[in-house]
Amino acid sequence: MVKPVLLFGYGNLSRGDDALGPLLLEFVESHLDLDNIDILSDFQLQIEHALDLENRALVLFVDASVSCAKAFDFAELSPARDKSYSTHALNPSAVLAVYQDVKKQTPPPCFLLSIRAQQFELGSGLSLDAEVCLTQASQFAALLLNNPALDFWRRQATSCKEESHA
Repeated sequence: MVKPVLLFGYGNLSRGDDALGPLLLEFVESHLDLDNIDILSDFQLQIEHALDLENRALVLFVDASVSCAKAFDFAELSPARDKSYSTHALNPSAVLAVYQDVKKQTPPPCFLLSIRAQQFELGSGLSLDAEVCLTQASQFAALLLNNPALDFWRRQATSCKEESHA
């Protein structure tokens, strides 16, 4: 049976701060009740992941990002075609677009939690800054996952957007 919430963290545990998505999943697995949460992890998003969105009430993608001004960003996603020439390593919005094309329906509400990252060298561990950002993002993810209501998540996304423009 599919659980209503999907938490999808992606990144490479062997590439420094790229591990932030999978590490947040480890936090959730050890600290939260998973009765209504499915957890999925991979190195990168691929076209096949569109089918993982089926029958979900909410989806939270988690990834490392070099473009975060603060510890993390949180935003609602919309379907958007990926402009790359390949179906490998899609962005979350492209996964939503694939879902829409394949299923001929609007994808479930999906959000992206981006965690500030700096270094991606093969074989390196997390940077000190990434460790701090991961702690803050993990606490925020726990807040979201303990309140799995679309209106609550949208209010949080609006608040994060307003904070980034302040």
